Amino acid sequence: MESRSNGNRTLVSVINNLTITRLVKPSSILVHSNGSSFHNKWKVSVPWTWSRSLKVETKCKDQCNGNHIQELIESASKRALGFGVSAALFFSILSNSPALAESLTVAFPVSRAPEVNAVQRTLVEAWGLIRETFVDPTFNHQDWDLKLQQTMVEMFPLNSADAAYKKISGMLSTLGDPFTRIISPKEYQGFRIGSDGNLQGVGLFINIEPRTGHLVVLSCLEGSPAARAGLHQGDELVEINGERLDGLDSEAAARRLRGNAGTTVTVKVKDSGHNFCIREVKLPRENIKLSPISSAVIPHRLPDGRLTKTGYVKLSAFSQTAAEDMKSAIQEMENQGVHSYILDLRNNPGGLVKAGLDVAQIWLDGDETLVNTIDRDGDMLPIKMVNGHAITHDPLVVMVNEGSASASEILAGALHDNGRAILVGHKTFGKGKIQSVTELHDGSALFVTVAKYLSPALHDIDQVGITPDVQCTTEMLNSSAVSSLEADSCILVAEHELDVKESKGTAS
Repeated sequence: MESRSNGNRTLVSVINNLTITRLVKPSSILVHSNGSSFHNKWKVSVPWTWSRSLKVETKCKDQCNGNHIQELIESASKRALGFGVSAALFFSILSNSPALAESLTVAFPVSRAPEVNAVQRTLVEAWGLIRETFVDPTFNHQDWDLKLQQTMVEMFPLNSADAAYKKISGMLSTLGDPFTRIISPKEYQGFRIGSDGNLQGVGLFINIEPRTGHLVVLSCLEGSPAARAGLHQGDELVEINGERLDGLDSEAAARRLRGNAGTTVTVKVKDSGHNFCIREVKLPRENIKLSPISSAVIPHRLPDGRLTKTGYVKLSAFSQTAAEDMKSAIQEMENQGVHSYILDLRNNPGGLVKAGLDVAQIWLDGDETLVNTIDRDGDMLPIKMVNGHAITHDPLVVMVNEGSASASEILAGALHDNGRAILVGHKTFGKGKIQSVTELHDGSALFVTVAKYLSPALHDIDQVGITPDVQCTTEMLNSSAVSSLEADSCILVAEHELDVKESKGTAS
């Protein structure tokens, strides 16, 4: 994230109400990769807006003994919004308009409880970000300015910050988008730790199933407590430590699962199998290293009898180190004489979208479009590589399934639609929305759905998914295979597709 200010301020004083002033200036930017080893650039045209700061002056009468309470709320628009790449949009409180200053006055009562008053400031900050950037400009067909006033009034009689934060969550829930949410400072620290690649927990990836609103298992880290306990993709989480999860978002549930290594957590899950039974499992918490890459060289005999080597790369999540780790794995296998590759994105729930785009440029050349974003006005903004140089041009198969979501789908779509890879497996999850993550003044974080995305070939992914070229269901074959990879039926299908490409002499 990045912040800027143009040095000018517009200060507005009001009595028991809030006045917001904004100024807009259209522009465009060139987007560069932040990856230390990647000098490629992305290019995206975006509107950028400069906003002034806000000032709220509350003047009390007898209740304040004549003292004036003045609070400066730094505009949320000074914070940068990214599409998960290095693109930064600068936004203001109000919606896009011509380059004219305009103001909006919203009256609200100021709480006398200091902790609630602090959350009112967070509410204004979150409301402004939503108003400027949320993908649906109708805000789920409601008056968003009125919603701020209503929520402020509801906060007024409260006495605790927790109760006030629930009012913010309630306001956000009216948008009808489970991915737009606020998390506490402690939850945000946990989110950042997970993205950095280290945490203490049970090794479980969970997400909200958009069609049902239920918390479901996307995948378990291999060898983790969750995997050893037999939890599977598709299982529904019902309770954690005896508490129901109704209405809880995935970050809040993940925080309950995390904890100090050596402690335990009890979860109740509904089996995704045919019997849908509910069982209770006690899981030990451990130090979890989210190394996103595992790799192996698979000896493979071609139909003509020649022995060749296939490089297998499993990418389990898109953390900050994903692209660098994959680059190292590919270079090592290139040194071992690998002639083709299988990139396994099965049960990869996504993560940092920028990491997905960084991984794509390992495999692609030129000025290819990596993904198309559709903003709140319906305008399409293609994100392209600039002078990309792939590490390898060997044939590639990408494996996906119903647990492949978000950044996994962006990467699979980029490699497939640009003719670089064949897709093998099962239809993907179907999360075609992009969220910005903005840290607010109190250390909490606001996740906002800012755009939908389409694949380079303009295929809509949201709630649809990507259907592979060759479908297969993973089965472990009963054979004398020396490793689980060689017994994986979908990997055998992938190897067959590589054989076909080899026989045709087609380079990808």
